[in-house]
Amino acid sequence: MESLEAGATPEPYFGIGFESLPQLLEVFSLGRWALVAYLSAQGPLSLAELARGLGRDEAEVNGDVAALMEWTVVERGADGRVWVPWDEVDLRLPLARRAA
Repeated sequence: MESLEAGATPEPYFGIGFESLPQLLEVFSLGRWALVAYLSAQGPLSLAELARGLGRDEAEVNGDVAALMEWTVVERGADGRVWVPWDEVDLRLPLARRAA
């Protein structure tokens, strides 16, 4: 807010949110997290290259990519290659507060 009040243009914020830890873990299963980490390190890849690099079945990788695309975690270019458009993940898990 201070940036706006000072007349500066703030950098845009892009993020996704989950209602619960179980929902987060459904989207970011261990296999999907490995996919995101590998893809982030390698850069844009075809599904076949991604599956080969992960040592996984291409159909399973395609399903995971489709699910991650729904959450904008992975994007697909016009050439069919997929990539991770983010350079970091900021995870915050608020704990329930007890009444005083």
